[in-house]
Amino acid sequence: MKKPFLTVDVVIIGEAGTVLLIKRKNSPFKGFWALPGGFVEYGETVEQSAVREAREETGISVHLKKLVGVYSDPDRDPRGHTVSVCFLATPAGGTVKPSTDAVDAAYFTLNSIHSMELAFDHKKIFNDALKIINNYNTQ
Repeated sequence: MKKPFLTVDVVIIGEAGTVLLIKRKNSPFKGFWALPGGFVEYGETVEQSAVREAREETGISVHLKKLVGVYSDPDRDPRGHTVSVCFLATPAGGTVKPSTDAVDAAYFTLNSIHSMELAFDHKKIFNDALKIINNYNTQ
């Protein structure tokens, strides 16, 4: 019986309303900007995986702040059915340095991300995270 793969994605909110993205090194979506994330390893919680993936791909340690959502569209990843648990996070230290699956990592303004084409369903995740961010800013 086939089963979906479990993944995580992390929306890292930097200073002055910026978001840290990575440029993908590998297919699918090679060369596209994306949220840091990846596959959950056996024996790892989704929270541990999100922190690990953020650090591996960006060089940044993060504090997870809130669950953005769970994304399970069977067509969200051309490699097969993946279910992603996505977190909102803030930087906790480190220097931005792409690694593992990333060829670049950089902070982008929220406005610039609106006009970008992101990998996978990351634009939807970004928009959902933006609703949470805006809700925090109005409280």
